[in-house]
Amino acid sequence: MHCRKCRLWRGAKHAVPGEGPKDTNVMLVGQNPGEEEDKIGRPFVGRAGKFLNEILAENGLNRQQLFVTNIVKHKTPNNRKPWTDEVEACLPYLLAQLRQINPKLVVLMGEVAWQTPRKEGVTYFETYHPAAAMRFPKAEGKFRRDFEKIKTLMQDSR
Repeated sequence: MHCRKCRLWRGAKHAVPGEGPKDTNVMLVGQNPGEEEDKIGRPFVGRAGKFLNEILAENGLNRQQLFVTNIVKHKTPNNRKPWTDEVEACLPYLLAQLRQINPKLVVLMGEVAWQTPRKEGVTYFETYHPAAAMRFPKAEGKFRRDFEKIKTLMQDSR
């Protein structure tokens, strides 16, 4: 992926398009890659990713069976929230991924990911971003409870 539709590519080492099976029923969408993700070109490998993996494991969910991505595909300076024009520039890539993978369940993690356009016939579940859940105890409790619900939705989507 060599996108130059917005300014973010200038400060990035790698684009982080996402990873996981193309035939999965479940997609996780965050907001943007961070420093660790930029270093190796993989989503959710830093602290928030380790926390997400912990929550998935606690619920008996296997990350390798999910497609994991972000709404924005390059890191933002100082890990700030992506700006509207950056989201708009990356959105066609996410929409193409959604069409290609055609998941039954899309978990939108964080306010930026909540902007993802909805497609009929797909279940969308909004929750906190793992980084927010790590920082704020109330958010962490809700995030953990949400993944218990997501586990049930995933079982229903098979």
